[in-house]
Amino acid sequence: MSEPQHLDLHGNVFELPNYTMKEIHDAIPAHCFKPSTLRSMAYVVRDFFYCSTLIYLAVTYIPLLPHPALRFAAWVAYTTVQGFVFTGIWILAHECGHGAFSTSKRLNYIMGLIMHSFLLVPFHSWRLSHSQHHKATGNIQKDTAFVPHSRESWLARNFGSKAKQDMIEFAELAEDSPISSLWHCIVHQLFGWPGYLLFNLTGQSYGGAKGAKISHFYFGEDSVFFKKNELPLIVLSDIGVAVMIAALAVAGQLFGSWTVIVLWGVPWLWVNNWIVAITFLQHTDATMPHYDQKTWTFARGATATIDRDLGFIDTHLFHDIIGTHVCHHLVSTIPFYHAGEASIAIRKVMGQHYKADVKTPFWTAFWRNQRTCKFVEESEGMEGSGVYFFRNLYNRKGETQPLKLADGEKKQVGAEKEKPVTSMATAMSSEKAKRRFSQSAQLRANLPLLAE
Repeated sequence: MSEPQHLDLHGNVFELPNYTMKEIHDAIPAHCFKPSTLRSMAYVVRDFFYCSTLIYLAVTYIPLLPHPALRFAAWVAYTTVQGFVFTGIWILAHECGHGAFSTSKRLNYIMGLIMHSFLLVPFHSWRLSHSQHHKATGNIQKDTAFVPHSRESWLARNFGSKAKQDMIEFAELAEDSPISSLWHCIVHQLFGWPGYLLFNLTGQSYGGAKGAKISHFYFGEDSVFFKKNELPLIVLSDIGVAVMIAALAVAGQLFGSWTVIVLWGVPWLWVNNWIVAITFLQHTDATMPHYDQKTWTFARGATATIDRDLGFIDTHLFHDIIGTHVCHHLVSTIPFYHAGEASIAIRKVMGQHYKADVKTPFWTAFWRNQRTCKFVEESEGMEGSGVYFFRNLYNRKGETQPLKLADGEKKQVGAEKEKPVTSMATAMSSEKAKRRFSQSAQLRANLPLLAE
């Protein structure tokens, strides 16, 4: 019998990285660490030039188109491209938050506040919590964004707090129908980003904290994110967002609410989409490990991310944030225009641990990972190792199966089977549940036996 090993969702063997951050730093050319204020500002001027040019072309020429269908198509094109530009501005503010925009801390803060406020992001609030994300990436106990579910928490979220892992019905109910998945993705994409800022969606539980204290806009001393000396910066960030909201309200009075919604509001929704999609795919993949506190190190966590490809959109409009994210997590102060060169350099040190998927189309990878990467747990035989990989309950061919239940839990299952009918079983046998069974009928012949 072979020795137990760490296995990702595809069944590939995973070995813990053993390189050091010194080796990473030594491999990167020295000039890559130095931001150029002039070059960074030139990108700001360029992106706002794109923004203003698009607005001018839209308001000047789209109303002149002779047919409503043509005007509608033109507005769709405008909002889509403007969404790319707005996202690029968001990413430049992100550079400011990491100190990669300029060697001047004051300039980083001024430009970051302006650009993020333009997009209703509280700059310092996000900067401070995002810093915690970088300090604890891949640590399931301390990371602050896209914290993965355990099997127990995933079942509780989807089926209620009384749901039990040994219910065999979950094998059929676990996989959402395509329509359900699509609806979840739409809501996730449009409102996931403001949901994170307002309600800490996908973040740590912070002991079950709720209400204002888990909001990025809250400046009380009981905030879960910020220290007392940081609260004035939170107030400043809120003022920046408030000023932008007031400016939008005034613009609505002067030019009409519909005009503001189309010129700014719809592109802003595109920003929400892109930020969530990009971040999700950077940290969610069948090959990505997560660690608990005892196994995690900065180097391991920083490389628990993956580079992808979005072609010209990423390299020109998104400032290469998608294609150089591994390097960004290792050394976040490297400006984006040097990150490509630095990424090539670090691959020599990282070897097999450098992860990139440039073959799978971006949205194909998004759809696949949304439907397969449901929760994390340790590989069979490696319990207690502190290394976790994504799993699901679908029993698909070629995928690593989740852990089986412990003997004690199996006995409990047997005891439950002797009961004539439970309230959960009754719910599962309802007409609604039967309809969902039919959507997963292909699984019936080969269910993952959670209760053997």
